[in-house]
Amino acid sequence: MSKNIKLLATLGAIVVVAACAREQQVEEFVVVDPEPISQEPVYTGKYK
Repeated sequence: MSKNIKLLATLGAIVVVAACAREQQVEEFVVVDPEPISQEPVYTGKYK
């Protein structure tokens, strides 16, 4: 009985370590907007 408990505990620890070590894939995407959101103001002079 003791060997079975040790075996199950060892297998459980291996499963936990394997699950934590697995790399998680993250999807990345870029949104490209053809038009700018805003334009910078153009300097036209003090009194124009």
